[in-house]
Amino acid sequence: MVPRRAGAYARIPLGHGRSIELYRGDALAELPRRVRGADVVVTSPPYNRGVPYATYRDARPRPEYLAWTAALARSVRTVLAPSGSFFLNVGGSPKDPWLPWDVAREVGRSFVLQNVLHWVKSIAIDRAQAGAASGLDRDLALGHYRPLVSERFVHGAHEYVFQFTLDGSVRIDRAALGVPYQDASNVRRWRGAAGGRRCRGNVWFLPYPTIRSRATDRPHPASFPPELVEWCVRLHGRSRTRLLVDPFVGIGSSAVAAARLGVAFVGCDLDEEYLRVAARRVREELARARRAAAGAAASSTARSRRARRPRRPERSTRASGCA
Repeated sequence: MVPRRAGAYARIPLGHGRSIELYRGDALAELPRRVRGADVVVTSPPYNRGVPYATYRDARPRPEYLAWTAALARSVRTVLAPSGSFFLNVGGSPKDPWLPWDVAREVGRSFVLQNVLHWVKSIAIDRAQAGAASGLDRDLALGHYRPLVSERFVHGAHEYVFQFTLDGSVRIDRAALGVPYQDASNVRRWRGAAGGRRCRGNVWFLPYPTIRSRATDRPHPASFPPELVEWCVRLHGRSRTRLLVDPFVGIGSSAVAAARLGVAFVGCDLDEEYLRVAARRVREELARARRAAAGAAASSTARSRRARRPRRPERSTRASGCA
């Protein structure tokens, strides 16, 4: 089913009756009013860790926060399609490592936990452990993390993404995120290895892109890259995703992902400035896509013209003589 369109903060058309819709308001109230039959919900709610959001107060007593989380889950359940997926991104902290699981337990009162995914934002790969087949000539340190000054804790380089469904039986598209087999003999040994690719598994390495200015490139204290949302949609099944929803859209990473995928989208947020940035990012993404399509079309036309151009007869390289 399609979103209800009245009163959107911004509505950006995608074509073919689809659009990116952004609403200003509280997610628990807005979702039941604006959405029915969402195929995929992807979101990262406030973690209650005192993050300085512009509008929301991110420091509640733990019981109050968990009760709010349970209410959010009930709200999402009312709008999710029977075969839909609810991907919930939650990160802990060294001093509060149980937070993601406390949140998952509350959401689990309304859903079934079908998959636990680990979003790795930074990783170190030792050349010796990677093996000779990797072709590495040195150790690698990839991605970004927030430095932690501590004599007790290590840096936090990953977060959880929980896939919740209504009954735990939703079919997923594992091949959509498949990776090539490193050993070709495995293709013959394993069923479902057509195409020489295997399931990626539940560990996803997706680093943040490097930014020049946080104030302009990422003016939000807690955002995720659009690629994380794209991977969630592809795992659920791109062909089965007609409507994507994010109750806490922030500066619009999930909306940008929807624009890239060509999927109808509804997002909510309390802060008007975040919504303004989200709308700008979506329009910029669509403009980039149009420029890329125009460039590809022009290149294709030029190749076609060159292919149709008649060839000139070759000149003889032999010297002509006189009788």
